[in-house]
Amino acid sequence: MAKWNAGDIPDQHGRTAIVTGTGGLGLETALALARAGCDVTIAGRDPQKGADAVSHIERAVPGATVHFGKLDLADLSSVAAFAKQMENEKRSLDLLVNNAGVMLPPQRQETRDGFELQFGTNYLGHFALTARLKSLLSKGKDARVVALSSLAANGGRIGFDDINLQKNYRPMAGYSQSKLACLMFALELDSRSRTAGWGFSGMAAHPGVSRTDLVHNTLGRRSLAGLARSLLWFLLQPASQGALPSLYAATSVQAEGGGYYGPDRFRETRGHPHPARIPPQALDPVVRRRLWEISERMTEVALR
Repeated sequence: MAKWNAGDIPDQHGRTAIVTGTGGLGLETALALARAGCDVTIAGRDPQKGADAVSHIERAVPGATVHFGKLDLADLSSVAAFAKQMENEKRSLDLLVNNAGVMLPPQRQETRDGFELQFGTNYLGHFALTARLKSLLSKGKDARVVALSSLAANGGRIGFDDINLQKNYRPMAGYSQSKLACLMFALELDSRSRTAGWGFSGMAAHPGVSRTDLVHNTLGRRSLAGLARSLLWFLLQPASQGALPSLYAATSVQAEGGGYYGPDRFRETRGHPHPARIPPQALDPVVRRRLWEISERMTEVALR
């Protein structure tokens, strides 16, 4: 694994991928996969940003096979419509990179379906998407689902007594919960897939501390965090570097189902892909099962 980078991605010709998120880590992930020959669908809620992402990849990789699909993870009806479109267009799916997300809205917001925005978008939307794409993934070759977690998951907990944070909304607690849920989902997905013979692997990755527009898009460039992101950009690794753990999980022959990957240096804040530390709370089988069951009820989509 020493200094694994995008140049080490195996040939991806003949493989299909869906990457959620049209900018930042999502764009860099889709670009690297397209450069390796993968047929990539980049999914997001803004058609203009989607068109810009496709154009960017096509300019960088002449002859790339890349498409945009409209998907709003904060709207379960949009998730269902996107998955139906994919079923109509594709025979199988080899890679699903659940990357898109929101971060730290200062005031509590809700998805269209009434979930706390971070938990609903970062986790529940991707849970429902994976469930609805299960049949395509089962037909894929060495198919993998990669969930994007975060170092914030280390301090997270699943608050079943107030999972939508209606009683006590704290932005970082909500973000940490959503990213812990993403990690736990990946681990539980892999375990259930192995047991049931679904035919695909689940794994997770985190980008360390990377330069993306996540803070700008959620809090605004003039917020305190937004100004820090703009002025202290040199402390953050480029998005292309932050995308490497996801790309390693998605493509490396050495990546293992149930694995968790992040940067290898400075307490996993930067560097090259390496097995990441899994926080102990993510390994609790009782909590993982309970989270799975409540996710099926909340999204009204069974993943079995």
